[in-house]
Amino acid sequence: MDLDLHSPTRRLIELRIEHADLDDLIDRSVADPRADELSLRRLKKRRLALRDLIARLEAALEPPEPA
Repeated sequence: MDLDLHSPTRRLIELRIEHADLDDLIDRSVADPRADELSLRRLKKRRLALRDLIARLEAALEPPEPA
């Protein structure tokens, strides 16, 4: 078990969980006709930022391919 609370691997897991939570929240908001459009756009923007951050962290954690 990784005991380092600030390790890149742990951070990646936390970001993936937050991204999944946002996915669920966005899905529920889209289905709700009373949903606020501005809030929905902000949620989608945050989800996109998380996806970009996750991709950068994954790239940093993966060893480079040999030439």
